[in-house]
Amino acid sequence: MKRRIKLIWDFRGPAAQKTASHHEKHLKEYITLEEIELNITGHQDINDMHSLAFMVVEEEQMLKFRDALKPHRAEVYDK
Repeated sequence: MKRRIKLIWDFRGPAAQKTASHHEKHLKEYITLEEIELNITGHQDINDMHSLAFMVVEEEQMLKFRDALKPHRAEVYDK
C-alpha cells in the first residue's frame, strides 16, 4: 500500500468551525475539477476556537498539491 499524506489547514477564532467546514467544500471542488482519484477530505473541531480541514493525497503527489494548495502542515495518514 502506498503511503498517504494528510494535508492540513488550521483555522482559529470564533468562526473556525464554519471556516473549516467551508474550506472542505472547496477541497472537494478541487478534487472534482482536477479529477483526483483519492477522495478523502474532512474537517475536525479541536476545541471552540480551533478547527481544521484536511485532504489526503498519495505521497508521490504531495509536492504538487502542497505547492498548489498551500496547506499549513501535513502528517502521515495511517488509516
